[in-house]
Amino acid sequence: MEYVRADEKDFRHGDWGIKYLFRGPRVDWGIVYLKPGTSLGKHFHHQVEETFYILEGKGILQVDERELTVEAGTAVRLEPGEKHDLLASSEEAVRGIFIKVPYLPQDKVNC
Repeated sequence: MEYVRADEKDFRHGDWGIKYLFRGPRVDWGIVYLKPGTSLGKHFHHQVEETFYILEGKGILQVDERELTVEAGTAVRLEPGEKHDLLASSEEAVRGIFIKVPYLPQDKVNC
């Protein structure tokens, strides 16, 4: 068993970005919080599939050449190789959960 408290973990950019709650041995998952006007940064994975579940806010998920509106209650699973970026609107923050499997931290490629 592994037990964590989200308030004891840090976001990548201080008060926003991604916050890993579990890293390995088989899965990565955590929280994503994007301030208005920010994004994750476009990237893809060679072998990892990534799922996002939006808890609150409204944003845009860019997948290859498509743009999808995402909001509370939206879930999206991305296949390996799909270039993607999650963007918060200029007026509204986005909060959600991400899950990446399998656990391969070196698999991310920035675009």
